[in-house]
Amino acid sequence: MACELHRGYTKFIFSIFIAKETLVKNQLDENGCDCESICNLSRRNALKLTTGIILGIAAGISTNLHAEEEKEARPAVGDCLADADAEGWPVAININDLVIGGKPIVAYPFNPKTGVLKDGSRLNKVLLLRVATESISEEIIKNSADGVLAYSGVCTHKGCDITSYNTKDNAIVCFCHFSKFQPTSGGEVLSGPAPRNLPMLPIKLDNQYLVVAGEFLSKPGATN
Repeated sequence: MACELHRGYTKFIFSIFIAKETLVKNQLDENGCDCESICNLSRRNALKLTTGIILGIAAGISTNLHAEEEKEARPAVGDCLADADAEGWPVAININDLVIGGKPIVAYPFNPKTGVLKDGSRLNKVLLLRVATESISEEIIKNSADGVLAYSGVCTHKGCDITSYNTKDNAIVCFCHFSKFQPTSGGEVLSGPAPRNLPMLPIKLDNQYLVVAGEFLSKPGATN
């Protein structure tokens, strides 16, 4: 698909160039220049200007295409995390935005170099919550960040969105069919119809900001 789009835009840009060149030539011929060198110089200057404009358009098109592709890309090492409900330019989530036992944050990863928020796929949704560090099992504490845990925000049963954490039961809850997952034990299924654990996303701290440290430990989304 990307190759097809690239070829289409290339043809479009080339056709604009030819049209502009023909227009410049016709205008110069109509003016009836007396000096061939002046006409050639005028053509060269006009074509340079046209080429600059076209290259600018091409760069913009290429950037937009890359951004659209990046929006659907999976979380990558070094990505920051931004509140999924926030508007405007993505702002990195600080560990102090989460409190132990408090309301979780639904987030999307974003590339800090390009500023592209990876919200082009629901499977990139991440549920962030904070618990007491001592309550986290030894097997998964290496994938957490000072008590903050990150899990897929999509249930492994039917793919419903997950946004809730019950502190009393220490359970992430999907209200579609009431599957429950234990965050301190790697997203283990506690009850309900979910056939597998909730995928965990390894994270780390970078100057108090939450950063992706690895790929999802298992495939996010509904189980076929």
